[in-house]
Amino acid sequence: MDPHSRLNQFNHRTPKSGPPNSRFMEAPLPKPTLATFPGKQPRKSSATTASSSSSSSSLLLVRRPIATNSRVKQDEKYRNEMYLSFITSALQEKAKGRSERFDDLVNQFNPKAAAQTSAQLRAWILTLSHVVSRLERVHYALIEAIVRMPWTILDIATVKSYTIFIGMLLSARPEYLSLVLGMIAQGFTYQSCAQALDASTVSGPVTRRTVYDRLHYLLKHILSLIPTLPSTLMPLLSRNFPHKRQNIASQSTYIRNLLRVCDYCPELSDKILGTIIDRAIQIDVEIQVELEELEDAEAEQDQEVFELDPFDVLIGQEGDDSDTDSEDGDDFSDLSSDAGGDIDLDNNGQPEATITNVRHIQNMVKKLDTILTLTFEYFDRSQSSTPKPPSPSPPEPLPALDLPPLPPIPALHITFNTLLAIFDRTILLTFKSRYTQFLLFWYTSLDPDFADIFLGMLIDRSLINPSTPTVTRAAAASYIGSFVSRARFVDREGVRTVLRVLCDFLASHLDNIDHADGVESAQNSVFYAVSQSLFLVFCFRWRDMQEEEDEDLAKAEGKKWMRELSVVHRVVNSPLNPLKVCSPNVAMQFAHVANTVGFMYCYTVLESNKRQNALAATAPNRIFTTATVNAELNTFFPFDPYKLPRSGVYIEGIYREWSEVAIDEDEDDEDEDEGGEVEDEMRDMFDEGGIPVVQKTENEEDPATKGLGESLGAMSISPMRPRIGI
Repeated sequence: MDPHSRLNQFNHRTPKSGPPNSRFMEAPLPKPTLATFPGKQPRKSSATTASSSSSSSSLLLVRRPIATNSRVKQDEKYRNEMYLSFITSALQEKAKGRSERFDDLVNQFNPKAAAQTSAQLRAWILTLSHVVSRLERVHYALIEAIVRMPWTILDIATVKSYTIFIGMLLSARPEYLSLVLGMIAQGFTYQSCAQALDASTVSGPVTRRTVYDRLHYLLKHILSLIPTLPSTLMPLLSRNFPHKRQNIASQSTYIRNLLRVCDYCPELSDKILGTIIDRAIQIDVEIQVELEELEDAEAEQDQEVFELDPFDVLIGQEGDDSDTDSEDGDDFSDLSSDAGGDIDLDNNGQPEATITNVRHIQNMVKKLDTILTLTFEYFDRSQSSTPKPPSPSPPEPLPALDLPPLPPIPALHITFNTLLAIFDRTILLTFKSRYTQFLLFWYTSLDPDFADIFLGMLIDRSLINPSTPTVTRAAAASYIGSFVSRARFVDREGVRTVLRVLCDFLASHLDNIDHADGVESAQNSVFYAVSQSLFLVFCFRWRDMQEEEDEDLAKAEGKKWMRELSVVHRVVNSPLNPLKVCSPNVAMQFAHVANTVGFMYCYTVLESNKRQNALAATAPNRIFTTATVNAELNTFFPFDPYKLPRSGVYIEGIYREWSEVAIDEDEDDEDEDEGGEVEDEMRDMFDEGGIPVVQKTENEEDPATKGLGESLGAMSISPMRPRIGI
């Protein structure tokens, strides 16, 4: 046979190929239907499962398709098309009134109705992201189910998909903003994490810190999309604020989250700080006992509190909250220990109501201490992160350049202005507050200008602005005296400036008073408050009121005082008689200090007041009319010693204790004979029917015979309450 032949029969060749075989990788697969859709397959019996498993295993041994990238992408595309087709159909049928498929779709996001894996939930969420514009009001149940699902405890990929979906949803449908923000605000609470544990889709151990971080990330993402969000968010944050009866963990958790919102949403700082301070005041006014009475009962418990940050505890592993006020089912609507009715005694003879109140007050003290500590920490972080101003003396002079626009107001000043506004509208109007005002006390120490601004505002409210209510004016005057006396950062010149203003007011008031018929007038109430502030400042800062002169000349001619202080002699001897109306402690200590340092002699006036009150003992109504009409304000010392243990560390370095300015023993010995008897009799007189003063035991030394030592140091802010036994 000729291999080169071109005849037809020589062109038939057997193809070079191996034995016949099946290309299983090209075998068509059955298309999924809704009956076999993920999450919709019915469970099979164990026998059926076993047989199918064995048959599947044998099939895999024979037919083993090869998975390629194109095959995976094709399957994923087909699955997404199935999800999209089902969702589109469910939404359309719901709009037409048929809700069967729509209800099935809603149940996919209900962990109790359908157990879904994180991958399945993520697939549903990603598919819904393509149809957000079709989600109408009729589909509200679906949106609510998605918003309420426990997404914060899922895996990171699902959390990211959820965050993107919420952003797209609110961009297309802003009417759902309140629903989403309500979920976030409720998620900031302590109880929200426990509610999420009901889900069966938890990807792994999750701490509260992780949950709250995800909530804040979502809120910041929404804020970047909707700048007008703060106006809608703030009412929801206020609504979810824990009640003051809830435990410390609930209070601290929510406040920490609120203060974190202030970091990335400064538009809400004013209102958030106002809300926190308002809650602190609500708790503060219920603490009207000396904290030393509670220390013994709580000494051991205080060592165990806050050893572990609750944010770092795994959800579900928290211990029982034993500090809740409502655990005993008590109704604290009446906290008075001397309420009417029969008093039941316990086995130790203690009134049961008193013991209940002690437990309640202990809890309130802890809560207030926690709230103030968190706020102090927030302020401390804020001022630490504020860039420091440049040095006033640079090493090398800079060349002259065109001046740039004025820089924006530093964050430190913005926060101070916010805090000052809160003080003006809230704290200043609360006369039983003992500790909350120290937030402003601490903040004013950060900048010398802050103290000047604060004192300027107080002077305006008390002395200058006549439209201010009388009660507010008197309270502002009390703040002036207490602040100047106790603040270490108020220097000598600041003290003298304030005293000049106070003395000018007193002189002007006396010029307008010809006789004492107007003792009960509103203007006289302010006069008494200003007088008491002046007396108090003198006791603490009398050294700053002396003129700086040659030491030898001062010994020869006596001490020289500020010229404006000459009006004090006129005030003390005026018909208005402020030493009779002011707090007995302040009156006695002023008389003692003034006499000791050679300023003036007041004991004659005190003895006269004592005799007048003794003669008026048969007319108690008049005593209360003249002496106690101003008692609440005249015994109000806003910056009395700070006794809260944890937050007190922020006050220690800037607070002036009485022991720092007390008169030396040798100076005090000159005056002990003249003041001791008068002070004893004054104390006895006021104990019987006047303004309450600090009690003294038999072993205590008389403050008039042993110096000022502890008298002013232990002076109470508010009128003394009955002591509570523990």
